[in-house]
Amino acid sequence: MTLLNDPRTRHRRLGVAAVAAGLLAALLTAGPAAATPDPGDGPAAREKVSRSDAAELKAAMASGEIPGHDEIVHSDNVQHLTNIPKDALPGINSDLAFQGKYAFAGNYDGFRILDISTPKAPKTVSQVLCPGSQNDISVSGNLLFLSTDSSRSDNSCNSTTQPATEKSSWEGMKVFDISDKANPKYVAAVETACGSHTHSLVPERKNVYIYVSSYSPSATFPDCQPPHDGVSVIKVPRHAPEKAAVVNFPVLFPGEGPDGGGNPGSPTNPGVSKTTGCHDITVLPSKDLAAGACMGDGVLFSIKDPEHPKVIDQVEDNVNFAFWHSATFNQKADKVVFTDELGGGGAATCNAAIGPNRGADGIYDIVGKGDRRKLVFRSYYKIPRHQADTENCVAHNGSLIPVKGKDLMVQAWYQGGVSVWDFTDSVHPKEIAYFERGPLSTDTLQVGGSWSAYYYNGYIYSNDIAKGFDVLKLSDRRTDPAKRVRLGELNVQTQPDYFD
Repeated sequence: MTLLNDPRTRHRRLGVAAVAAGLLAALLTAGPAAATPDPGDGPAAREKVSRSDAAELKAAMASGEIPGHDEIVHSDNVQHLTNIPKDALPGINSDLAFQGKYAFAGNYDGFRILDISTPKAPKTVSQVLCPGSQNDISVSGNLLFLSTDSSRSDNSCNSTTQPATEKSSWEGMKVFDISDKANPKYVAAVETACGSHTHSLVPERKNVYIYVSSYSPSATFPDCQPPHDGVSVIKVPRHAPEKAAVVNFPVLFPGEGPDGGGNPGSPTNPGVSKTTGCHDITVLPSKDLAAGACMGDGVLFSIKDPEHPKVIDQVEDNVNFAFWHSATFNQKADKVVFTDELGGGGAATCNAAIGPNRGADGIYDIVGKGDRRKLVFRSYYKIPRHQADTENCVAHNGSLIPVKGKDLMVQAWYQGGVSVWDFTDSVHPKEIAYFERGPLSTDTLQVGGSWSAYYYNGYIYSNDIAKGFDVLKLSDRRTDPAKRVRLGELNVQTQPDYFD
């Protein structure tokens, strides 16, 4: 299958009638509570599409306009080496981290450790049952960190769901000792305000600092009161992780009123999430920088003092961005790619009705020096293949592909698959490779697809929500130099200096 030369890659127009129009209207008018980001915070939605749209989809499959049910397609420069299905953990697969020959795969029911020393034949080393969405995961040395953003009865791995209105409920960070990969040990827990949807590490020699992103406070939640306009900073002593504790809660959005000074969202800015915290933060320790994707705002801040991050610049896009979800620096730290998770990851937004500028990436140049640096918008990037109205699809987690002099990225798009793209020219980004599966269903919108797709030591690894762990091999003269870059550890939200 050739890339981009096939007209179907640009001209799929499935589902542009009633379903897409209705979805677009709902996304534009919904208040912030209705746009809960990331699937799985509640029961996975299965929404029937109309008979006419289901028939249209089946006809498009029959003609080859889109892949068939569960059919795998990819560009000529991508090889699908293997898929490792889910095993003991049946929940939604979430984020990935890497260390040496191991991959660590988050799941709403816990986490899985895989030996990837032979990428075409990964082997499961251990699986840990520890429910608590979304189990965002990272590793540093002998420590593994998990985010819990669902209200639990206590901080144990045997906890059950419990309303956030009860004072005894628990949400926050969990810490495991992974010195024995076959037998991880739960060693510490730290409760944080509004839980931990995601987290980012700022590792130092003696300590690991954790920036905890969480949001959506309520006056009815004893441990998640408004205004919630900052992030929790946790300090974890490497040799005494049981002493981990919150050491600061820097306010990123100071302002008057109950919600601070972030984006007010609807109705002032229709279709835009009100900023009540951050969704995700990416740190670039080598440059003392961080980029925050904070619901209705994109933020650039200094982390010279990791306990006291300081905002440098703050931007909004109230035309095309609904929910600032994640951020990626380029290697020179003169660009940031922000993602818009329109529809919260559970909607079909990769169709003609939504268009190329919503549910997309926003590319920003960083101009100026020091604390006077500014984020300047340049362009949007979205996959050039329209998906069916039964496929949840929107910009999601990705990482750099380290090639000197180039800005290359691999990125997950849920059921839109995996896209490799070039943003060296900030104004004219372009796709250079892709991998995707056909719809999970032909008549029902079901949540699935790639949650995270990351490049690590010569291969692309993807954690598919429904299908499991995929390994891809990318062979292209533009990306091949990256195969020479070897890392001992990778947490994508703690970006390394690949060429130092």
